[in-house]
Formats: sequence, structure tokens, C-alpha cells
Amino acid sequence: MKAIRRMMQETHEEEDILQLVQPLAPDVRYIGAVNWIGMWTLTAKEVHRFIKIAGQTILSPLVMTLLFYAVFAMGMDNGHKIATVPFLHFIIPGLIMMSMAQSAFMNTASSLILSKLQGNIVDILMPPLSPLEMTIGYAASGLVRGLLVGAVTFSVLWFFSPIPIHSIPHILYFAIMGSMMLSLIGVITGIWGDKFDHMGSIQNFIIMPATFLSGTFFSVASLPEKWQFACFVNPFFAMIDGFRYGFIGVSDGPLLGGMALLFLVNLALFNTAYWMFARGTCLKN
Repeated sequence: MKAIRRMMQETHEEEDILQLVQPLAPDVRYIGAVNWIGMWTLTAKEVHRFIKIAGQTILSPLVMTLLFYAVFAMGMDNGHKIATVPFLHFIIPGLIMMSMAQSAFMNTASSLILSKLQGNIVDILMPPLSPLEMTIGYAASGLVRGLLVGAVTFSVLWFFSPIPIHSIPHILYFAIMGSMMLSLIGVITGIWGDKFDHMGSIQNFIIMPATFLSGTFFSVASLPEKWQFACFVNPFFAMIDGFRYGFIGVSDGPLLGGMALLFLVNLALFNTAYWMFARGTCLKN
């Protein structure tokens, strides 16, 4: 009996040693239809990226907006009004939206182009992330940056010139949809562009003119009818006009039409970005 017990004890000791020596295989994680963890990680990584350089990504747009405000505050008569609204109250929403739009665009476009230039775009393409999840992750990070810049800019400008708030739902809708539109344009630009010159071309020849000529500093009602129609079908005008209405309660164009236009444009841009991620256009070659 003692011999048998000794043999059994030695057998158990050998099994324990083998379990300690053999490497443990990692548990298989089932992702499911949507990789929520991966999508959240991508968004958090992009948000953390611009938070680390807040001086460039948040304070720089604020300083630029304050310079615009200072120029108009000193150059315009305090009694000047547009559509029965004080001039400074009229332009402040446009300045805020302009800084939000540019920040949302820069976040996604610069991130993708920089990843391609540094050669680490493969770190995004290799993980189990679908084109849908990558599109949402990047677009959401640009949206967060745009809204954060808008909140900071509004807080500082309100200190210099308290502006009334007419409708919070309109402010939130047009802020979200406007920032999302520019974030998606940035995603498309980042996928297409191979260098920062491409991003600069889109920003200087499309985004900046469309922003400045969409009623940021003037009322569209003062334009001829043909130019008014051109503004009404401009999604940049829709986001600025609706955002301004949320503050001063006055709009130059149809609000429902602007809301629908922004929704359709965002839907088209999202599908385009998704298709480009799915095709691997300018990413896998």
C-alpha cells in the first residue's frame, strides 16, 4: 500500500510541475457583432492624443477666436445692429462654430495623415476593427474635440460679452451635427491625403471660404436672391445659422430645412468614409 501511495503522490507532483511549466493559453474573447471595446479604445486614444497637446488643440483656436472678436469689437460701432441684434451678439455664435468646425476637421485629418507619414497606420488596420467601427471611432474623437473647443470658447467669450441663450436644443443639435460634419470631412481627407499639403488644400480652399461666406460675419438677408439661395443650400450656412438661432432667436434661413440638410450631408459623408475604410483606399498601398 505504501508503494502505491508513493507512486500516486509522485504522479500528482509530476502533474503539478507540468501545469507550472506549460504556458497558459490566453482565453479566447468573443467580440460579437460590434467590437465595443476596440471602438471605445480607438476613440479614447484619439481624445487622449489631443488632450496631451491642449495648448495647440484647445488654446490655439481660443486665442484665434479672441483675436477675431477683438478686431470686430474695436472696429465696429457698439450701436451697430444686424436684424435688430447687437453686432457682437450676432457674430459670437459664428465665431464659436467656426472654431469648432476647424478643430473637428484638424483632429481627424491630421491624425490619419500623421499616422501614414510615420508608418504606424498599420497599428489601426491590424486590430479586429471593422470599417464601421473605425469610422465611428475617428468621427467621435473629432466631435469631442469640436464640442470641447466650443464650450471653452463660449465660456471665455461670455465673460467679455454675455450673450443670451434662446434655445438649448437648437444649440446642441447644430453644434453636434456641425462638428460631426467637419470631423467626417477630416476623416475622408485623412484617408485620401498623403501629406499635410493635401490637408492644407482642403482647409484653405474649401473649408475656410465656405465658413467665411456662409453668414458668419454678415446677414444673408442683405445679399441678392440668387446668392441667398446659394447660401441656403450650403451646409456650412445651415450649421452657423441654426447655431446662431439657438442664442439670439433669429435665423436667416429655414431651420427645419437646415436640420434636414445637415443630417443628409452627415449621412452621405459617413457612408463615404465607411466605403473608403472598407476599400482600404490610400491606406493599404
